[in-house]
Amino acid sequence: MSFVPKGVIPAVVTPMNNDESINESAFRKLLNYLIDNGVHGVFIIGSQGEFYALTKEEKIRLMEIAVEEVNGRVPVYAGTGGITTREVIELNDAAEKIGVDAVSIITPYYISPTQEELYEHYVKIAKATKLPVLLYNNPARTGGVKIDPKTVEKLAEIDNIVGIKDSSGDLTTTSDYIRRTKNKNFHVLAGRDTLILATLLYGGSGSIAATANVAPRLVASIYDYFVQGDLENAKRAQEELTPLRLAFELGTFPVVIKEALNMIGIEAGPARGPIKEMSEEKKAELRKVLQSMKLL
Repeated sequence: MSFVPKGVIPAVVTPMNNDESINESAFRKLLNYLIDNGVHGVFIIGSQGEFYALTKEEKIRLMEIAVEEVNGRVPVYAGTGGITTREVIELNDAAEKIGVDAVSIITPYYISPTQEELYEHYVKIAKATKLPVLLYNNPARTGGVKIDPKTVEKLAEIDNIVGIKDSSGDLTTTSDYIRRTKNKNFHVLAGRDTLILATLLYGGSGSIAATANVAPRLVASIYDYFVQGDLENAKRAQEELTPLRLAFELGTFPVVIKEALNMIGIEAGPARGPIKEMSEEKKAELRKVLQSMKLL
């Protein structure tokens, strides 16, 4: 398969109204803000997009809006992960009909499948769709479920499994994914925003980055400088980004990026309950981070 996942792809938040319904007009504006600031794709309905809090109908609606609004300017990636193989295949069918460019599938959560079960899960999913499939490794959000590098090496043999987003934050794991798949048409993307440049240096293809909602031009520049061979500026941009990623600790995931967007004048609204807004004290700390980055 010729599809190449690459560059900086924001893990787009799902803007909400105060009653926690989806704010469709704000979602459209956010997509345009990101594209206008040089990102290389958009990734909707991921962890940052609160996929776990959305109904199937809401996910389908978000895909429809994104495909319509983006209108081919950059690839649209959609998170279609679920606990069972069956529900993932159903959502992929919808994604394929709507016209998304690729799907990203987190490992099952709540249950703890073996590597053999994970392998079969992804093989069945890949065989049931024509879309490019990105694996998604995020053990911190899935009760420790991890895709072993040996399993990834086997899955990389499947034509439409084109890459993996690694949010483990473990550069050893990321580099092993890269090492084992470097001779295949397979691409490794950083899921930890502090490791974008490190992943690129190891041979990765880019990043799916939550911080790119708030600082799209800065995050995209890490990749752009890298491909131009300007490592000094790539390193500078990566360092500038670090305080924003570290600020995730100021609130319950995934509220911090929404609070930051609201602060810089981009409507994102609240996260869905039980996640609450940040305390005034924590908001003041976040505001200082944004001011130091010249985003406010």
